[in-house]
Amino acid sequence: MSPALSLIMQFITRKLLLPAFTGLLVLAHGSSLYAQDSSYYRPDSLPDKSVQPDTPGLTSPLILTRNPVYIPASVIKRRTWIVGTANVVGYSTAMIGLYNAWYKNYPQGKFHTFNDWPEWKQTDKVGHFYSAYTESRASMELWRWTGMERKKRIWIGGMSGAIYQTVIEVLDGFSSEWGWSWADFSANILGSGAMVAQELAWDEQRIKFKFSFHRKRYDDPELNHRSDELFGRTLAERFLKDYNGQTYWASVNLKPFFKNSRLPDWLSVAFGYGTEGLFGGTENIGKDDNGNIIFSRPDIRRYRQWFIAPDIDLTKIRTNKKGLRLLFTILSAFKFPAPSIEYGNGRFTLHAVHF
Repeated sequence: MSPALSLIMQFITRKLLLPAFTGLLVLAHGSSLYAQDSSYYRPDSLPDKSVQPDTPGLTSPLILTRNPVYIPASVIKRRTWIVGTANVVGYSTAMIGLYNAWYKNYPQGKFHTFNDWPEWKQTDKVGHFYSAYTESRASMELWRWTGMERKKRIWIGGMSGAIYQTVIEVLDGFSSEWGWSWADFSANILGSGAMVAQELAWDEQRIKFKFSFHRKRYDDPELNHRSDELFGRTLAERFLKDYNGQTYWASVNLKPFFKNSRLPDWLSVAFGYGTEGLFGGTENIGKDDNGNIIFSRPDIRRYRQWFIAPDIDLTKIRTNKKGLRLLFTILSAFKFPAPSIEYGNGRFTLHAVHF
């Protein structure tokens, strides 16, 4: 088999079949759950007022539905297949995009491990935490829409994020440039666990983990060239790879912690983490394939950034329009632009607007 054909087969197997298989497992599991609970459904009658939102077939009054709604078994089955198919198609599509942005130009080999904890001041680990949390939360909300019983949707949604990210770790394990990272894997589990723990404890996400990004441009042409080579030239590539332009946030909704206050339901305070001056994994030095140094800027300080800023929990804005509620749910994964206070490089800095 030619090297080109071998690479194509690896791409199909690892980037398409494995994600699709994962989605089908979730789909089959979800369908079996409804088959087991079908005796609870009464499609021709309304539930008794004593029935709680945990009852199969009765959705809770949160993100995708405004009030408790009793859903017939036939509707639940149809929605289950819709969500399962969306998992397969959506994840496979995302993996194709990730392959083109990240793995396409790098060689692959035998599965191996790699300790990348010291790199990028752990910004990539926070990114893994955020990705697993966001995927788990999105998956849980989709299963909520189907009418799945509370604890089942929480655990299936929570496992989804961890599984999706673990598949990526497997791909890294076969990449010659990286490897299976136990630090990444741990961050994935913690991210999904954060979603599950809050949902089990509070029936809501009082602390939402969010992301913001701004494209970095420098007065020094050498730094712009290095960024292009290291992080990519397109906005999409920079969005994924440029840790200097990324900020990760823990946005705390205040009202649930101060129930008797007059604070608006949507008001939150966000605590952010970012980095600056990173033009290499552990040091600002770049080498070509022969080991020759082609970039060396030890004069640029690498440092962490800590932020605090006001924020808006868009899911707390009340509206009767389903489209807006869905849009607010999607946008709640990203930090609302607002003023911020930064502590980094030994000093405080005020930003009029932070993206």
